[in-house]
Amino acid sequence: MMNTAFYLPALVGIVFFGIFCALALASLAGKYYERKQGFDVSNMVKEWNARVASWWVITILLLVTFWIGRGGMIALFVAASFATLREFISHVYRNRADHLTIALCFYLLLPLQYYFVLINWFSMFTVLIPVYAFLLLPIIRNMAGDNSQFFDRTAKIQWGVMITIYCLSHVPALLSLEIKDYASPNIVLLLFMLVVVQSGDVFAYLWRRAGSKIAPPRTLPSAYISIPLSTLLAASLYWITPFTLFQAALAGLMISLMGFFGNEVMRAIKRSLGIRHWGHAFSTHSVLDRLDSLCFAAPVFFHVVRYYWT
Repeated sequence: MMNTAFYLPALVGIVFFGIFCALALASLAGKYYERKQGFDVSNMVKEWNARVASWWVITILLLVTFWIGRGGMIALFVAASFATLREFISHVYRNRADHLTIALCFYLLLPLQYYFVLINWFSMFTVLIPVYAFLLLPIIRNMAGDNSQFFDRTAKIQWGVMITIYCLSHVPALLSLEIKDYASPNIVLLLFMLVVVQSGDVFAYLWRRAGSKIAPPRTLPSAYISIPLSTLLAASLYWITPFTLFQAALAGLMISLMGFFGNEVMRAIKRSLGIRHWGHAFSTHSVLDRLDSLCFAAPVFFHVVRYYWT
């Protein structure tokens, strides 16, 4: 477990150096095609440059919080949960009777969940939202009156809380695990998960863009490319993890699969709501658009590591 502030492990520095090199190449490629097309820049190039800019922002934020330590990482994901919950709720909030329930999500459940992560109270961290909040929110919602579409409105709020608070809180929770025979700080393992998740998104995006100027929806063929490539990347990074080469490949496969399905599920929700993006925090996409894969991958990875390696 890493609690020391202002400490950046050498392994983290090596991985971040590789990430910055990849981002620099991506930026140069985007600028090259932008200049080549002149004033008639295609939507594909514009979206690519916007995505690269968002990856730069995310990477720099992660580097700063990794350097600060565990407290900085928890603070970053408190902000991420707040932003993603706000984006989600903005598309499902339709009735003033829901106001108290939503306020409790932001100002009670969110800080409590991350407080339990901070103090390593594992039993409460794992049951606060799926048990107590699951029962409390419909009670509060019912007391507010106006029970039109009660089930639909309550379920949407509960779903948003589970995805944006509960699932995302498993990312900094990785830092609390006591992993057997692992010399490196847990923040290295956290970086491993983030790199594999985001690389899966990048590989799928590039595959969808290959030979096309306008992006089609993500399809299974993109998974056939992105998941194996992410698995190979995870295997190549086994030396920074407590895993063997084979275990790292399996972990990468699991993370990639959950990330892909997370993106697909969140796309289905957006289609059902009649929207393309959750917001525009990153020019063309929102925070939740960037983190939807992580929302599904983080809890599964956390519990597998906790069960088999602690």
